[in-house]
Amino acid sequence: MVTLAVDAMGGDFGPDVTVPAVLRALSEQQDLRVLLFGEESKMRALLGPRNVDRLSLCHAEQVIGMGESPAVALRTKKQSSMALMLHAVNDGKADGCVSAGNTGALMALSRHILKTSDSIDRPAIISALPREDGRHTFVLDLGANVGCDSEQLYQFAVMGQAVAQVLDGGRKPTVALLNIGSEDIKGNDQVKAANDLLRGDEDLNYIGYVEGSDLFTGKADVVVCDGFVGNVALKTIEGLARYVMSEVRREFNRNWWHRIFGLLVAPLWRRVEQRINPSGYNGAAFVGLRGVVVKSHGNADAAEFNQAICSARQYVDKKLPDKIESLLK
Repeated sequence: MVTLAVDAMGGDFGPDVTVPAVLRALSEQQDLRVLLFGEESKMRALLGPRNVDRLSLCHAEQVIGMGESPAVALRTKKQSSMALMLHAVNDGKADGCVSAGNTGALMALSRHILKTSDSIDRPAIISALPREDGRHTFVLDLGANVGCDSEQLYQFAVMGQAVAQVLDGGRKPTVALLNIGSEDIKGNDQVKAANDLLRGDEDLNYIGYVEGSDLFTGKADVVVCDGFVGNVALKTIEGLARYVMSEVRREFNRNWWHRIFGLLVAPLWRRVEQRINPSGYNGAAFVGLRGVVVKSHGNADAAEFNQAICSARQYVDKKLPDKIESLLK
């Protein structure tokens, strides 16, 4: 039995999304148990009179708002749903946790409660993007660290290679730095200095710079950047994917001939849509911590939040923090 702690109050929609998502996860995974942290009255109102097997409601007096300062949350919200969720992991009551809440607060509380691995200065957010060959490209950092020096970018590369080895297996993953060009003269001082550090590490399968257009081609298994660049890139990719899906659906419904054509190609389009739909990739891991912490998008719906729960379950099953730490030694 795997136990996950979930922040019911996080995200733009709170329990209206997290409670249905947890119920779906429990119905799909018979060996899953969930500790759901939040305002008990709001959670019970959504559950109604039923008692759900393998679900425990854990009341939290406080909630961290999406716009609150991480420093304020760390200092004044010790009884928040997010903090209590993390303590459940630290105390061994849960194997991992999921929140759609304030990213900065989640990072600050995670570092304070769970601590980082010995050789890591800052944790990073990592997620997988689909690519042409059916494998994944792992990208980090996706928003935890807006500004990074060369040493931190180097540490992200080491962690990213470890994650790719654990989750995708097979050959030694290739690692690249995201840059505005592939030439050595391109990039800011931090990227150029990180390039020198990475080239000097013989344990890394470092291939140099890649551009944004290379993220889906399989040119690199791991792509490293600071959190500002990574978050902008990720949100742009997700917005473009949703735009393309919307435009295709609109064309299929433009007139009767397009509707007939849409019916003919529907099985093919469903397979393509499944591969490019951002909801299927929701749930980014905080790597470099002594525990599994998964961050869902704040605006996720129930299906997307359920995917984040599935991602957390995968990282727990793979013992991701332990294996990353062993590979970093």
